[in-house]
Amino acid sequence: MNRVRIFISSVQREFAQEREALRDYLRGDPLMRRFFDVFLFEDVPASDRRPDSLYLDEVDQSDIYVGLFGDDYGSEDPDGISPTEREFDQATASGVHKCAHFHGTEVAKPIPSYQVYKGTAFQLVDHAVDFVLSKIALSVGTRAESTQAPVSYEIPKEVVREAIVNAVAHRDYTSNASVQVMLFSDRLEVLNPGRLPPALTLEQLRETHPSVPANRLLARSLYLAQYIEEMGTGTLDMIRRCKDAGLLEPEFTDSGGFKTTIWRAKPPERIEVQPESLPGDLKVRVLNLLIHGPMSRSELSNQLGHKRASGQLYNVVRDLLTDQMIEYTLPEKPRSPQQQYRLTDKGRTELANLKSGNAV
Repeated sequence: MNRVRIFISSVQREFAQEREALRDYLRGDPLMRRFFDVFLFEDVPASDRRPDSLYLDEVDQSDIYVGLFGDDYGSEDPDGISPTEREFDQATASGVHKCAHFHGTEVAKPIPSYQVYKGTAFQLVDHAVDFVLSKIALSVGTRAESTQAPVSYEIPKEVVREAIVNAVAHRDYTSNASVQVMLFSDRLEVLNPGRLPPALTLEQLRETHPSVPANRLLARSLYLAQYIEEMGTGTLDMIRRCKDAGLLEPEFTDSGGFKTTIWRAKPPERIEVQPESLPGDLKVRVLNLLIHGPMSRSELSNQLGHKRASGQLYNVVRDLLTDQMIEYTLPEKPRSPQQQYRLTDKGRTELANLKSGNAV
């Protein structure tokens, strides 16, 4: 039986006694030493290898990372980063989500929008969900039945969230690979470095099945925070909600990692208007840019050839929002860093009128 390797990380001089006490306990207890090996940097004999290369390799080879943090940051390298922070970053590299948005149906560079998120399991889920919701179509209803206008996304929010939560809950945390969330023009793919447990098959995901978490402690934490139900109902709920939204059923594959594919609604026909055929009005130029998909204010600024978002652009965006020509992609979080703007039906109609010369 291979023993589990534990890497103990801290500023050495601040927690010298605690480091030694933890090492001595794990090595001295008859039961613990049967199952665990401990790595302390000060126990390593002199070597011709660079220290930073040595301890980062040890982090990679360890199964468990234990960090002791206090008031001392430690010595800094030329980049201003301490060995303790380097160790922490290396150990938590698997706790990363990479989110990308492609305008076509294939992975292609340059990537129009790409974000790498780090944080707790809950933060990773929330960031990735916000990333997707900021880039898919949003419909806002009327207030005929309530004081609040109903909001519905092209892909139901619950489906996006479930796919990403499943990736976090069931991924293989011994792998250095990251969860990848990729939005294409026709689908959303969520890939995690994990496999289905032997007790489940892909076919069983489409029927009532037990919950078989890869990490019970993480699954329990997600359950207590109301991210999952621990009932094995997640995939069935995704299938039902996609059907109710008029979308194709999600697809699940288990090869080189577990992948969930959620098909998007067929995009509406675009009204192509050449910028040179329009008046040189900034409002019109912004509307014309947004026919190609949602953009943030900084992205609009770049496309307009500005070095930074100007006060004039700020006022134009505000006026277009007021006139309901454009709308937020995240209306419930107007100040979100992921906030973007998309064209409304009213905005498309205005562009069509401009093209035909009937603008009001």
